[in-house]
Amino acid sequence: MARTKVAIIGSGNIGTDLMIKVMRLSDTLEMGAMVGIDPASDGLSRAQRMGVATTHEGIDGLLAMPEFGEVEIVFDATSAGAHKRNSELVLAAGKRMIDLTPAAIGPYVIPPVNGAANLDAPNVNMVTCGGQATIPIVAAVNRVARVHYGEIVASISSKSAGPGTRANIDEFTETTSEAITKVGGATRGKAIIVLNPAEPPLIMRDTVYCLCDEADQNAIRKSVDDMVAEVQGYVPGYRLKQAVQFEHFGSNRPLRIPEMAKTGQTEFTGLKVSVFLEVEGAAHYLPAYAGNLDIMTSAALKTAERIAERMAA
Repeated sequence: MARTKVAIIGSGNIGTDLMIKVMRLSDTLEMGAMVGIDPASDGLSRAQRMGVATTHEGIDGLLAMPEFGEVEIVFDATSAGAHKRNSELVLAAGKRMIDLTPAAIGPYVIPPVNGAANLDAPNVNMVTCGGQATIPIVAAVNRVARVHYGEIVASISSKSAGPGTRANIDEFTETTSEAITKVGGATRGKAIIVLNPAEPPLIMRDTVYCLCDEADQNAIRKSVDDMVAEVQGYVPGYRLKQAVQFEHFGSNRPLRIPEMAKTGQTEFTGLKVSVFLEVEGAAHYLPAYAGNLDIMTSAALKTAERIAERMAA
């Protein structure tokens, strides 16, 4: 089967790592073009050395490239602010788009949760690194016991947070919180990101808290283990840091959650499920501690391959 040609807008860390993954790992996709705005960027230089057509004139340069005619899927690894125009122009040209920014124009996609649900959408959104790491766990708990409130804390190395990440902190928390409910299934969601300046840099760590109905704890534990195994299929460095933790809150000792006030419920009774994760990157281009970026590019690659297979069917 002929490979589907793709273009990547954004020659920074995420775009460059994604390019290397496409070229090394995919039997379905083929690089058609790499797009940046800095002619001296390492991403464009690497693409040129690897025989990939490039432009440093952004989206307008991509549209003018002869190679663009053969491209069917475009990844956007720029910023939430730039994505709106990029999306409009790419979709007007009849191409499909996979958005790695928190712009959230298209439907959210978390591969092991709803990866097959939006394969015909013209633009799909990969949420955020924290969302890709933690929403599968919220969904895993929710398929056993209704999750009334899900809270995630993503802790990443400051060195793995580039200018795009830092400029989109508000979008990160808003997009991830919304996806916790829309994809993860929680009634309410909250997301927090922590940039850790520790040296040497720490591997991405994620904490997931779910307040859910009483249920079989072994069933929840198995559901989480199964989900972790599924994510590991495309992110080998994704793992539980320790066993799933449970805490019971009864009517004689309810848990007070101010964030749930909008639902009319400030006191919670039931199970609190705590899951602690670690995400180590594959180090294709980025350092191994940058699991936050690796899980985004890995999820985008997985989604693009599914879309390409759907288009070819």
